[in-house]
Amino acid sequence: MADASTASPQHVAHEVLSVVLRVSEGTVEALLWQRAMAPDQGAWSLPGGLLAAHEDLPTSARRLLAEKVDLTEVAHLEQFAEFSDPHRVPASELAGRTLASTFLGLVRSDTDPRLPDDTAWHPVDALPTMAFDHATMVHRARSRLAARLSYSNIGFALAPRAFPVSQLRDIYVAVLGYPVDATNLLRILSRRSVITATGETGQSSRGRPPALYRFTDSYLRITDEFATLRPPG
Repeated sequence: MADASTASPQHVAHEVLSVVLRVSEGTVEALLWQRAMAPDQGAWSLPGGLLAAHEDLPTSARRLLAEKVDLTEVAHLEQFAEFSDPHRVPASELAGRTLASTFLGLVRSDTDPRLPDDTAWHPVDALPTMAFDHATMVHRARSRLAARLSYSNIGFALAPRAFPVSQLRDIYVAVLGYPVDATNLLRILSRRSVITATGETGQSSRGRPPALYRFTDSYLRITDEFATLRPPG
């Protein structure tokens, strides 16, 4: 029996996967594509593929999103986790084990990219049958996004370019999963210079038209590293 010093080296594949999220009509949704081949044929999967030898990880993630699901309109993309369980993907003797570098991608609510027939948005709280450990990845990404909302301006990648505070509040509620007061949210985000009044108003079916706001920056910025948005009560 061979010991560790004489055993044949195991082939390790490195894949890059993206959990792409958006908020639509008060629901957090993930972008998934349906596998056409084994293993896990018919299950829903995160878009991704193997890391090319000439690529860094962010370049690979963006390339694979464009190639697999025709998605190029990603407002924010960040690496958030590594998955390395030796058995996370069924392996043959030739395939060995597969590591995964996973990214969180965000799409603004005012964009609606055209998708291939095998690709669709699914509610994170009601995921279909998913391949491998991809459901775990989706829930980890949603938790990462919820935490980011507390101490950064990451909402810029979910909200439309101009919005009333009530619409932004609804996005926060969808991600956090509990009520958020619009007036308090406006006070906090204005104090941190996260959002800025546009000087314009939106449409209203009744009452005074609401003031419109925009995010001050369109890139990720840490605004208060110790902040936490807690549920009421």
